[in-house]
Amino acid sequence: MTRPLRLLLASNNKKKLAELQHLFANAGLALVLPSDVGGVPDVVEDQPTFAGNAEKKACSAARAKQCWALADDSGLSVDALGGAPGVLSARYAGTHGDDDANNRKLLAELAGWPSYLRGAHFTCALALARPDGTLATVIEGRAHGRILHAPRGTHDFGYDPLFEFTEAGFAASNRSFAELAPADKGEVSHRGRALRELARVLPKLLREA
Repeated sequence: MTRPLRLLLASNNKKKLAELQHLFANAGLALVLPSDVGGVPDVVEDQPTFAGNAEKKACSAARAKQCWALADDSGLSVDALGGAPGVLSARYAGTHGDDDANNRKLLAELAGWPSYLRGAHFTCALALARPDGTLATVIEGRAHGRILHAPRGTHDFGYDPLFEFTEAGFAASNRSFAELAPADKGEVSHRGRALRELARVLPKLLREA
């Protein structure tokens, strides 16, 4: 019997782990968190791009534990703000993970801007690193929309109540991410798109293992 290939998720986020376990249920992988392997070194996320931060985290975790490692970095970019909050999305208002403060700051920055000038997109970058710490691939997924004038919806977290998905041809169009059930959001979200592309290319990448 072939032993499952261990893939370390360079995050202790159990929601992300569950998402990956569902996506890769038949891929012959043993998915583990840092807490399952004694932890991984802290990484300063100081790169100017989502892809750069994801790569840095994945390669560091892979080298530390000598196994395949997957990391992500994601956030919101607003056209009228020159791409901000960007890689600072989680700490836009100063404190990491303070969603309410981040949303208040975003609304204040866009006060007076009409809807047609509030274009924005979410980006998710996934980086996969080999056991020797070298990068195997980086994949990005994006979802396009605009920033609402007030929050809508009760699902999920972060900027979701302020982000209206506007891509044409989808049932989710013209609804905020926070108005979508998790499964419906996953069909169009930046992370869902990146994960599906990873699932498509992963078997080929892992054959070298």
